[in-house]
Amino acid sequence: MANVKVFNMEGNEVGTMELSDAVFGVTVNENLVHFAVVRQLANKRQGTQKAKGRSEVSGGGRKPWRQKGTGHARQGSIRAAQWKGGGMIWAPVPRDYSFKMNKKERRAALKSALTLKAQDEKLIVVDNLALNEIKTKEMARVLKNLKADKALVVTAGENKNVYLSARNIEGVQTAPANGINVYDIMRHQTLVLTKDAVASIEEVYA
Repeated sequence: MANVKVFNMEGNEVGTMELSDAVFGVTVNENLVHFAVVRQLANKRQGTQKAKGRSEVSGGGRKPWRQKGTGHARQGSIRAAQWKGGGMIWAPVPRDYSFKMNKKERRAALKSALTLKAQDEKLIVVDNLALNEIKTKEMARVLKNLKADKALVVTAGENKNVYLSARNIEGVQTAPANGINVYDIMRHQTLVLTKDAVASIEEVYA
């Protein structure tokens, strides 16, 4: 098991903690991590784009001029793509971009992402993260003490004061332990976990 330092909100080291190798020390599967990120981004897409093809635009019910003898190029309909107001060739239509990923693959990808943060020493454990009031300045001070820029802050459960205090800090995001995902972990420079959050994650994924 890997040992990590535990800090308080002042940024002082107050002890150490062992991380489970079953969660924070697995063999990293970069392909699954990439697949999980692509899946999440694809599932976010609305897929509502739409343009009209030549069968959907108005007008053009008859041939604009006769086939021969006019000196013009032959034309069959003013709804063709080369006409102003004509239909679009291979027009985009609404579609569903989402795709599935097996549960075991999702779990393996998440554990790989957590392991990468631990290996890169971008994982910070805090003994407790308790704010008495909603104060952005106080949350920013805590993150500065921890030297955690562009961080994903994970608490054991919903923490309203932490969430509301951090939401206006650029590059910082909060999440409960049961709401973490590969994309959010990988796109933030630092992962900040409370001791309770570590225990909660290990309980589910170990």
